[in-house]
Amino acid sequence: MKLKITLVKSPIASMPKHKATVAALGLRKVGHSVVLADNPAVRGQIFIVKHLVKVEEVNE
Repeated sequence: MKLKITLVKSPIASMPKHKATVAALGLRKVGHSVVLADNPAVRGQIFIVKHLVKVEEVNE
């Protein structure tokens, strides 16, 4: 299973750790989406920035 992660809020006023996590997920602009494998590392990153992103499950 994979996860579709969409950036819904700008990380500009966020902590540097949150900005780095958003960049590590591959998200650039608000509205940009990426599809990543569902694993514990990605889940941990999503948990850190859960207030900035929207997550959907994709069955591929």
